Amino acid sequence: MTGIHAFRYNARILPPDAPLIIPVGKMTLGSVCKRADYTTGVIGKWHLGLGERGKPTNWNGDVKPGPLELDFDYSFLVPSTNDRVPCVHLKGHHVVNLDPSDPLFVGRTLEEVRAKTGSFQYPNGVTHPEAMTYYRNSNWHNESVINGIGRIGYMAGGRSALWDDETISDILVEEAKRFIDDHKASPFFLYFSSPDIHVPRTPHPRFQGQTALGYRGDAMVQFDWAVGEILDTLEAHGLEDETIVVFSSDNGPTYDDGYLDGTTVVSSSREVDRGHDASGIWRGGKGQIWEGGTRVPLIVRWPARIEPGVSNALVSQVDLLASFAALLGVDLKDDEAPDSRDTLEAFLGEDTRGVAYLIEESLNLALRYKNWKYVESTRVKSDSGKWIPLPESLFDLSQDPQEKTNLIESHPETAARLRSMLESMKESPGLRLGFK
Repeated sequence: MTGIHAFRYNARILPPDAPLIIPVGKMTLGSVCKRADYTTGVIGKWHLGLGERGKPTNWNGDVKPGPLELDFDYSFLVPSTNDRVPCVHLKGHHVVNLDPSDPLFVGRTLEEVRAKTGSFQYPNGVTHPEAMTYYRNSNWHNESVINGIGRIGYMAGGRSALWDDETISDILVEEAKRFIDDHKASPFFLYFSSPDIHVPRTPHPRFQGQTALGYRGDAMVQFDWAVGEILDTLEAHGLEDETIVVFSSDNGPTYDDGYLDGTTVVSSSREVDRGHDASGIWRGGKGQIWEGGTRVPLIVRWPARIEPGVSNALVSQVDLLASFAALLGVDLKDDEAPDSRDTLEAFLGEDTRGVAYLIEESLNLALRYKNWKYVESTRVKSDSGKWIPLPESLFDLSQDPQEKTNLIESHPETAARLRSMLESMKESPGLRLGFK
């Protein structure tokens, strides 16, 4: 969104009541397109915070700052994520269908909610697990129970504004189609962030049972439908050839992640894969620094210019901002999107190499450099839930794509060079350091 790595702002997974984490005035993808006279919109999962730092977000008034203060002309949001409160839609600065006589309150603790009088308090999944009727929850998704599903965080009130989990995708798709309909006659940029694959997976009944992979597989089918609806809308207006569509994900796959939704089967009290390993040959998944957690699908579609094919170019989503700026003729200042590099030719399939190096980010950082991957030491959770140390590592991905053999001791000079490169990138204002 900003062309800046998250670690520079110490950005982590935000709690439900987090303020806007992107400073107002900071360059965003919306800013780039606005400078090129595009109408800009964001529809779907936001999870970048809302409201001012140091102040509780007023969900019953103007909820800002948010996307509209970051150079987006229109926004229709799942304010955080669908497994977190508040379970309402936010259009512009206001909660959709909110009844003033039943004000909405969001808090991090149950005590905060209890201190709020005159509001309906949703069941607590820890003390009332029987309230989680949609499917059983595990781990930490057991605080406020809404629509029979345990969520992260606590909320009170706002009953008239509650979403229906099974119709979220339908609503967001209609919003996207309406945005395209309204702006088809002039350039537009739409950031559509679907929550379909995110937990809790609650596909519409018309998609339930369409796969052998439980709700997870059914949600994938629903997401495929959503993408198809948007593409069909472009085609209906004759925009398909001259519209760039970028399809990607924000992390590698996860399975249960707090909800026992039939995706996996339980063996000896431990969740195991049901038969669909979305990481393929790669090690790990969401939240892990391994390739299975940091490699993601990326499809760029532009029929008027891009020839169909497969590319092995090394690219990063962080580089999308500078690349689109170059395409649109927007000049970036030195302090704008400092981590973003113009790799437009790679995104268009015209450069099969991409960048020579990039940072991968999870709980710790890794540096990809040519065939090498250097991983900082950190700690990770074991299967038993205990934190264990993860040593500094070096892998040759050309020979060891599954990251099984740590070469840190056998290649000390390579490790030292990559360690130094990563430290330079961490300390610099950006990645434009010219390593070759």
